[in-house]
Amino acid sequence: MKVKRIVTNIAAASPSEAERFYEAIFGLKIVMDHGWIRTYSSGEEMTTQVSVASEGGSGTTVPDLSIEVDNLDTALERVKNEKIKIEYGPASEPWGVRRFYVRDPFGKLINVLQHE
Repeated sequence: MKVKRIVTNIAAASPSEAERFYEAIFGLKIVMDHGWIRTYSSGEEMTTQVSVASEGGSGTTVPDLSIEVDNLDTALERVKNEKIKIEYGPASEPWGVRRFYVRDPFGKLINVLQHE
């Protein structure tokens, strides 16, 4: 057996509230919309991963979701333009990533990162 995909599911009373954050900040596109569930995708093929952690690194809280981007400065600028509070960073970490934390509209802690 081979795992083909892992999908994160975020509980939301109004799934449409995700659009401003996941589409406007990260450029993800809606690939499925049944009203009660919306799925956003970059259309890129990704590596299947599950991380289990006792902390988020550098003494931070374990994030609910990590989103790797190809340009952290662009993501940071979009977050600032949307007036979304940055909870941590941006910081260059000793394990070779630059990152920051924000919360999505549903309160989930998001680790936005770029490998340096």
